[in-house]
Amino acid sequence: MSTEQPDAGVDDRASDGVEGNTRRIEASVVTDFSDRMSYGGYLDLPTLLSAQRPISRPEHHDELLFIIQHQTTELWLKLVLHELETARDLLRADELARALKCVARVKHIQKTLTEQWSVLATLTPAEYAQFRGVLGNASGFQSYQYRAVEFVLGNKNARMLKVFEADADATAMLTTALETPSLYDEFLRLLARAGYPIPESVLERDVTQAWTFVPELVPVFAQIYAHTDQHWAAYETCEELVDLEDNFQLWRFRHLKTVERIIGSKPGTGGSSGAPFLQRALELTFFPELYAVRTEIPG
Repeated sequence: MSTEQPDAGVDDRASDGVEGNTRRIEASVVTDFSDRMSYGGYLDLPTLLSAQRPISRPEHHDELLFIIQHQTTELWLKLVLHELETARDLLRADELARALKCVARVKHIQKTLTEQWSVLATLTPAEYAQFRGVLGNASGFQSYQYRAVEFVLGNKNARMLKVFEADADATAMLTTALETPSLYDEFLRLLARAGYPIPESVLERDVTQAWTFVPELVPVFAQIYAHTDQHWAAYETCEELVDLEDNFQLWRFRHLKTVERIIGSKPGTGGSSGAPFLQRALELTFFPELYAVRTEIPG
């Protein structure tokens, strides 16, 4: 048995111990915020937490889930845009390593966004039907941040701007994204500056148009994949872009399956065909040459 005794000279009032199942507050912990920045003040929690305003009457229990699901998605999309736009600018400046750091962060956000569908999937058809009518024509199809992410990745469609004509700020954001080279455009321009034989037609293309498959790029990528030790930076970037697309497609798929689970084949609130419309989105691609090259790799 140990005969060690507590040090009588130690004052444990400032320790982080537990007494009576209550944790003591360390003496150094700041508790007076009358003239200091607080956690809630820094995050502007009064504004953030007052932004969830269910409109069903009587208020349906599950409408709060529906609102928070979509609001948190928009917050994550804001960060995705921040990172992708920075990555695009860094590629333009030939700062590839820093650009890939931004892409790596986006990949983690994408995983969070995909897993988030499992929370909404707890909403049953019967529960959603009780408040779906109050949404009117509001739909995720009208998310201008989601559309901006697609534009930054190269899936551009000028006709989508019509959906946002009533919102000047959204229209301005999307117009800028439409007219600015995509992440893929900037990667290909970086490769050209590094001496890779990127066709002039690619470098001079109309960047307001959606990216479409360019077969002349496949041999360029085939050389990169055939000699990874000589082209490691380019090879790594190609794989990071493939990760981005894979994650995006997984998100789209989970969206589709969640919609099917909750409303089946009903039309969307925004006027789309619903699940069939989302199904067709799975056919869209951002970096088709990076998938096509896999067929050309021997083995």
